[in-house]
Amino acid sequence: MTARLEQLRRCHFAVDLGASRTRVYVRGAGLVVDQPSVAAVNTRTGALIAVGEFAERMKGRTPHYIRVVRPVSGGTVVDIEMGQRMLRGLLGDKIRRALRRKPYLRAAVCTPHEADPLARRAAVETLVGLGARRVELVDTLIAAAVGCGLPVQQPEATMIMACGTATTQVAVLSLGSSVAAERIPVGGEAVDHAIVQHLRHQHELVLPGQSVRPLHIALSNMGLTPQGPASTEIRGRDVVTGLARSVQVDTAAVRNAIETPLTAVLDGIGRVLRECPPDLVADLVDRGIMMVGGSALLPGLDQMLREATGMPVHIAEQPDVCAVRGLGYMLEGRIEPLVLAPIGA
Repeated sequence: MTARLEQLRRCHFAVDLGASRTRVYVRGAGLVVDQPSVAAVNTRTGALIAVGEFAERMKGRTPHYIRVVRPVSGGTVVDIEMGQRMLRGLLGDKIRRALRRKPYLRAAVCTPHEADPLARRAAVETLVGLGARRVELVDTLIAAAVGCGLPVQQPEATMIMACGTATTQVAVLSLGSSVAAERIPVGGEAVDHAIVQHLRHQHELVLPGQSVRPLHIALSNMGLTPQGPASTEIRGRDVVTGLARSVQVDTAAVRNAIETPLTAVLDGIGRVLRECPPDLVADLVDRGIMMVGGSALLPGLDQMLREATGMPVHIAEQPDVCAVRGLGYMLEGRIEPLVLAPIGA
């Protein structure tokens, strides 16, 4: 861990390639990019038309020769060339020129816990295509724990749950590494899909791809808890007539619809706790679970986990940027390494 931190302190910029958003931290400048991981391409000419927020707004609204793609899925780059082009567009000419002036450009990038060699290689090649001469790989859970201020370097248990778009990662950390961890293939997309299918089957209503988030906002305050609103109005397109209409959606039925994906998350938490030594589990009784990631902001999710596990559940401040913030702390040298030297050395 000591040598690793020393290597990270030599990096010039860090990237968090998420399935939903891409974030870039430049040493000395801070967070310079926080945009959706989306690119729009003209299939006739191969030209890159737009990236980030503008490309995301184009989804579902383009002619047939414009394709809107996501080069990242589940924290893994699935299209290296498009990932490089997207990053170049997001960084812009000014930042790229500043990085190219570095004589030996170094970069750091987040990778999912226990990512396979192909996923690691794809992350490295994506940044090498931007001019990086050396790329350091950092576990997303470690970076997020550092970013939200958890004492990961101490000999005490901290439990973190990274709620991503495609996956949920749960881990118990101690002494700067994971003691037990689980990667669950269920994320915010699965919850959104469950809501969309419920509205289609029960109300014969089709929602546009970006209309699930307004449902989350409408269910804010107490969210998806029994204390929340009994119903909320949702607008969409009728399956039969194709005309626009609105329906009153029972929030209790929505809670039942998302119960299946959330059950998989609870099972993963249980498996992680069963793998931990009893002393570490005893630490977690008081500290509980820290939630990070964009999907941690799903209204009422923390209370549902609290009721199911009987443990305290906390949401980090700005949970969606914890991972890149942790990378930034490592680049800036704000984290002191824990030195475990032999006695008498």
